[in-house]
Amino acid sequence: MSIIDTIAAASRRAQPHIVLSEGDDPRVVDAATRAAADGLARVTLIGRTEAPGVATIDPARSDRTASYTQAYYALRQHKGISQDAARETVQTPLGFAAMMVREGDADGTIGGAVATTSDVVRTALQIIGKAPGVETVSSYFLMLLDGQRPVVFADCGLVIQPSAEELASIALASSGSLTAMTGLAPKVAMLSFSTKSSVPTGVHESLGRIAQAIELVKDSAPDLPIDGELQFDAAMMPAIGTRKAPGSPVAGQANVFVFPDLNAGNIGYKIAQRIGGAMALGPILQGLAKPANDLSRGCSADDVYQMIAITGAQVAG
Repeated sequence: MSIIDTIAAASRRAQPHIVLSEGDDPRVVDAATRAAADGLARVTLIGRTEAPGVATIDPARSDRTASYTQAYYALRQHKGISQDAARETVQTPLGFAAMMVREGDADGTIGGAVATTSDVVRTALQIIGKAPGVETVSSYFLMLLDGQRPVVFADCGLVIQPSAEELASIALASSGSLTAMTGLAPKVAMLSFSTKSSVPTGVHESLGRIAQAIELVKDSAPDLPIDGELQFDAAMMPAIGTRKAPGSPVAGQANVFVFPDLNAGNIGYKIAQRIGGAMALGPILQGLAKPANDLSRGCSADDVYQMIAITGAQVAG
């Protein structure tokens, strides 16, 4: 069974209720119809477009809008929001979908085929919020190499210039995400342009951040295999890892790759996808209280379908 089949099977077992905030977009409608027909999830579209086997809710006419408005007002009134502003937010597709998840009327939500990443993430943070004990919400791509081999790339879509603490949080979250999605035990490589001080630490500030992040991870999860700083080839290729980082518990066998900043991560995953032929599933958000995921505005119906399966698998745990 392929990794995608495994993820889809987890979603089918959980039978989650997934709400899609951009329910009038043809790609989203197509994916929702297929997902419902395949038994992947129970799906609700926010909008006015009717689709077979899929519920549709128009926030302007829903009997839930009033209660959601009160709940959102209670949540955000400390920020000075008015009742009218609360109602306006709840009647947006992103706001209504997130409130469905917050209030327990859906298990997870997906947006971003039309909305920007910043709007999707901001709405999720304000309404769904962070999981208990989480300081940093981040994202990852599940990359399928050579057609099937799964690895995690993080953070490639959200945290621009992570501090040492944020890098540590990304490493820990990504390790859990790999196991949740694939069942694999994580081995974490903290990536850099240097391997094991091949470049002096003082040459660039990122080297100090990486070293500090590794110590923070070891304090929090002493049994988690993690090493760095490592160049990508040393982290990925056994022969190169042995030569560049002898004795490393991770070099040459990493399956979680943590990039030092968003520049490196976003460029890296796109090169792996477009030149290397890897399949990139994501970006998948991690660290929220309940699943909420982002789509690319250039996504296809197949991308939306896969994200429904991934969100369902997150619900399954």
